[in-house]
Amino acid sequence: MPSVPNVLTAAHAGAAATDASGNLPRSLVLLLAASAGISVAALYYSQPMLGDLGADIGASPHSLGLVPTLTQLGYALGILLLAPLGDRFDRRRIILAKAAALTVALLLAAAAPTIGVLLLASLAIGVAATLAQDIVPAAAALAPEAHRGKVVGTVMTGLLLGILLSRVVSGLVAAHWGWRAMFIGAAASVALTGAAAWVGLPRFKSTTHLGYAALLGSLGKLWLRHAPLRRAALAQGLLAVGFSAFWSTLAVLLHGAPFHLGSAAAGSFGLAGAAGALAAPLAGRLADRRGPELVTKLGSALAMLSFAAMALLPLLSPAAQLALLVASAIGFDLGFQATLIAHQTLVYGIEPGARSRLNALLFVGVFAGMAAGAALGSWLFGLWGWVAVAGLAAGAAAAAFALRLWPQSAKLA
Repeated sequence: MPSVPNVLTAAHAGAAATDASGNLPRSLVLLLAASAGISVAALYYSQPMLGDLGADIGASPHSLGLVPTLTQLGYALGILLLAPLGDRFDRRRIILAKAAALTVALLLAAAAPTIGVLLLASLAIGVAATLAQDIVPAAAALAPEAHRGKVVGTVMTGLLLGILLSRVVSGLVAAHWGWRAMFIGAAASVALTGAAAWVGLPRFKSTTHLGYAALLGSLGKLWLRHAPLRRAALAQGLLAVGFSAFWSTLAVLLHGAPFHLGSAAAGSFGLAGAAGALAAPLAGRLADRRGPELVTKLGSALAMLSFAAMALLPLLSPAAQLALLVASAIGFDLGFQATLIAHQTLVYGIEPGARSRLNALLFVGVFAGMAAGAALGSWLFGLWGWVAVAGLAAGAAAAAFALRLWPQSAKLA
């Protein structure tokens, strides 16, 4: 397949990046997918290693809890404050700059002598890891309109596999070579993808000349102007509530009776979620052929049913409960991802010149749902157990499904 010269100007990037059949070269799509997955994985490497990490540098449990918190906070701030810059500047330069910053932040974490330095590095990792949210709009900009759902679906599969497999990888690496080795390996992988992006990515033309303050101010205008954007962000945020509630309480559930399983077992459930992620490109193809609206309905319905099924756990034997948890994880993860891909396809078609800002607004909704799901899920689990968590997740997914069924002609306030 033809390579994509890095001196390509963005005015012709989409056309020149396609092959003779009008498709993006598979090597370019795989580069984008791998870059998205490797960059977003940096957010989650620390979570399975916190016990080893705390013992090594003498940090208190409270201080250790701030490591993933600051990483997620940095990511949320980076999405809101930096992701919109993709409409103002060459996305290729932004991706390369963030890849370099993420590499440095991961090396700083690997060398951290104290918890204070590690917390600073964690915040920087979160901010720089938002390069994943520059890669996805870049893929949408390069893809021909007829294949945009397929391309975005493939790139999102890479991103979601990075999320789901990062905990498994970090647990294994930390167990054999230590937590610092995991951060060093992560830095090396980001540096390699950055080098590949420098060679393989075309340049992108800016789509706006707004100053930074005006660029951020335009976020509110975009939100108010586009009801489909509001519908997508709210529906995906509701699905994220259940997604986060499940993953934030699963380890506690498996640790107690009747399972008595350790954190490694909880981490292995990421493999079940990965099975759903591998099927996600099918959702992109279906969105191209039948329209993304249908996929949002099917995906949210699948998530709703998968969450609701988990309410049956108390009626089953321990072995059957584990089997149901695995099946439900595959089902709701596929539903969540399929709906996300369809929502991105919808949002990217609203206003092509504002794709980075539209993507930022969509993911602000997703991460707001994630934060709410983690807080509510832990609270409900402590009060009433797993059935309450399943009820929260199923109820939130049902609300998302109802929102997608809402007549398109009706305005969403």
